[in-house]
Amino acid sequence: MIRTCLLLISLLGAAFSAMASPVTITEKRSLAPELEPFRPYIGKTYQGEFKDASSGKTAIDISQWERALNGQAIRILHSMNEGQYGGESIIFYDQSVKKIRFYYFTTAGFYTQGDAEFDGTTFISREQVTGNANGITEVRVKARFDADGHLSMDSEYLKGDTVANTSSAIYKVVTGKSPVFK
Repeated sequence: MIRTCLLLISLLGAAFSAMASPVTITEKRSLAPELEPFRPYIGKTYQGEFKDASSGKTAIDISQWERALNGQAIRILHSMNEGQYGGESIIFYDQSVKKIRFYYFTTAGFYTQGDAEFDGTTFISREQVTGNANGITEVRVKARFDADGHLSMDSEYLKGDTVANTSSAIYKVVTGKSPVFK
């Protein structure tokens, strides 16, 4: 099973934001203060190469990040291998528990929900998986944001308390690409 989290990190279409409210490139749009560490990644598209530890296979992930819901959330839309798999993440700050939370919905029919925190420039998430056909119940991700704007991710996929698989990826900014869905 391959996934971007995010996240991320698929941590966040920019096209919809632009159509709804045109702004100049220099205008700083509002963002929930707790989501500010993500600001450098919003409005960009990334390409990552995922390496699956158990199979040795490589997959190409295109991930598009955008500001959503008037800055109260970040949306990440991503697809693997030209639409073979994909998903959408919504990251937000949950005032009731004082944590960064997210939901991730996939083309494979399962979803995840989790909490995350920053430790310096590292984003650490733990998410519970619902409905995965391969029996994955939890995903743990460490995503590092570096000074060049790259994003490195290491993921563990658990079945119960056992790590069933791992993957890693390095994402770089790209232009002229966007997630593909069939």
